[in-house]
Amino acid sequence: MTTPVVPVVTRSGELDGGTLQSGDCVRYSGVSPQHTPATKIWFGRVSNEPGHRSPPHHHQECETGGYVLKGHGRIYFGEDYKEFMDLYEGDFVFVPPYMPHVEANMSTTEELVWLTCRTPDNLVYNLEEVPDESLEGYRRP
Repeated sequence: MTTPVVPVVTRSGELDGGTLQSGDCVRYSGVSPQHTPATKIWFGRVSNEPGHRSPPHHHQECETGGYVLKGHGRIYFGEDYKEFMDLYEGDFVFVPPYMPHVEANMSTTEELVWLTCRTPDNLVYNLEEVPDESLEGYRRP
């Protein structure tokens, strides 16, 4: 007899940090294969301290959706990361599979917090670093 699958609640103080990371972009999973019966989804909280950013990376075959809870974020992409999109509280974003990008907190005083959902898991492939100066408008505190 198999055990039935039931809902699993991850309480606010129990988020799992045992997931792939990229630099100063910190990910904590709420629903993921790391600590629930989930097999085809990663859903978590991502944050960047004021003025911090991720290194260039992509999420392999994963489709990624994000929702900004707080702050002003920017996603750099394209050749030499010269293109970008700004994100503010309440905005959603879709990042396609294998798309190299940098996630940045554009504020030097406020934290950037977003929810991220990715399928099938939180796959992170970090790429060669780029200098801060090459990212238009980005600055550290």
